[in-house]
Amino acid sequence: MTELPSWTFFSNHAHVMLCLVQNPEQPLREVAMAVGITERAVQRIVSDLEDAGYIQRERVGRQNHYIINQNIPMRHELEAHCTIGELLDTLVTK
Repeated sequence: MTELPSWTFFSNHAHVMLCLVQNPEQPLREVAMAVGITERAVQRIVSDLEDAGYIQRERVGRQNHYIINQNIPMRHELEAHCTIGELLDTLVTK
């Protein structure tokens, strides 16, 4: 059996955003389990994404709803010609 490499093509920030775009009401505990990191790490990533304007957190009853701002360009200069929405459109199955 071939062992999988220890690296991935996307960062945990991208993985968290993918989870939230697929299910905006998903509890962060579930996001953490899907990504394979701690809930606290997901909370820090959500704060990073919120501070940078990529997501907005909206309280709906007892849970949060996350809105992705898809018009913001990617952060690295190699991808800055694309928006986060363009990336998500290619990765998210509908």
